[in-house]
Amino acid sequence: MFDLHRLRLLRELKHRGTLAAVAAALSYSPSTVSQQLSLLESEVGVPLLEPVGRRVRLTEQAEILVEHTEAVLRRLEQAEADIATSLTELTGTLRIATFQTAALALVPAALTGLRDTHPRLRIHVTQTEPEKALPALVARDFDLVVAEEYPGHPDPLPAGTEREDLCEDTLRLARPRAFATRDTAHGARPGAVLRAVAEDPWVMEPEGTPARHWAMTQCRDAGFEPDVRFESTDLLLHQRLVEQGHAVAFLPDLVRSGHAPTVPLTPLPHGRGSRKIFTAVRGGRGGHPAIVACRQALRQAAEPIGGTA
Repeated sequence: MFDLHRLRLLRELKHRGTLAAVAAALSYSPSTVSQQLSLLESEVGVPLLEPVGRRVRLTEQAEILVEHTEAVLRRLEQAEADIATSLTELTGTLRIATFQTAALALVPAALTGLRDTHPRLRIHVTQTEPEKALPALVARDFDLVVAEEYPGHPDPLPAGTEREDLCEDTLRLARPRAFATRDTAHGARPGAVLRAVAEDPWVMEPEGTPARHWAMTQCRDAGFEPDVRFESTDLLLHQRLVEQGHAVAFLPDLVRSGHAPTVPLTPLPHGRGSRKIFTAVRGGRGGHPAIVACRQALRQAAEPIGGTA
């Protein structure tokens, strides 16, 4: 029988790409990982890795082993869920990954609810962007990911994951007050207001992110190329730059965490003005009592802000 620990190392290599990445993730040395995979090759009796430049890739037989390893791990996770369901009290650790605005607006209230209802459940939260968190979910670094999807830009979920929509988060054009006073037509159409700031400096998320792609599309559809002078994934910085009169931005309502706006906000054209917030778990994990409890707590946290989707 093949050693499960070594099979998991092979699976980690498939998902993380390099021996160094596997070693860093599992707190091993690269030489230890390489040694264990060599022992696995001896057990299996066929080569599992082949060199490609300075890296290695899995052979066809290694891919077969990884597929079976995934099935074994799913069964073990189901066993864990069955045991948790049989208990009267939730215990253990639930690892959550979330992006910034959800971490600010939703997670603290959800943590309070979970602490009150399941005091022995340990919650570990990491703030990271969905494009990193979702692959890490597949790699079993996290148990649940809170992620976002911008209108018109749906990204396919990684294979082996399941999604549940949480809420809609309205997106609005945010302008410094000095900029807003230039608009004499009260209640101007959203498209017209967007064109009115075509010459102004902008703050956006970095290139390559779904948020940046969506924001650039809005500006180009309005007929202009935005002058992006500031780039950051920190939406609180976006809001501060608008408040201080340095830039125009697209801000989601979640960044305000239910508080009154501090800058003038304008709705966007119909069908473009909200992003979806959702949770993702590995396939078959949605029924685990800790996952069910966490999703329920997040839904309750979302209700005062924007309601559930």
